[in-house]
Amino acid sequence: MERRQFRTNIFKALFQAEFHTKEEMEQVVGLFADSEGITKEKDRKQLHDRLMDILEKQQQLDEQIAAYSNGWKVDRLGKAELTILRVAVYEILFDDSVPDAVAVNEAVELAKLYAEDKAPGFINGILGQVVKAKS
Repeated sequence: MERRQFRTNIFKALFQAEFHTKEEMEQVVGLFADSEGITKEKDRKQLHDRLMDILEKQQQLDEQIAAYSNGWKVDRLGKAELTILRVAVYEILFDDSVPDAVAVNEAVELAKLYAEDKAPGFINGILGQVVKAKS
């Protein structure tokens, strides 16, 4: 599976996590993979492992998002925007195979497709600060 499609699938599956318990996510990931036609065991495992790792680190990711969201509490952010930010912050902080600029750009592109009109700029601003603080 190409990286952009993988990222989009992670976004969609992680978005569903907002409506399920962590215990339910094992089953949700399998059902999601089935519904998206992800049949290769390697791709299913990669999706599962990444999603579970993001969920495990969610509090840490949310702390980073809250630190740079200029007065916006994480629970006040739109679910799509928050999910996009979680995926991107995870990539910036924990996935050395993704350059920071790519993580930011891909998050902005996801926001253009799935979030509110002003979200791409908001997301870009937060992620820019995360990248700057990381350096």
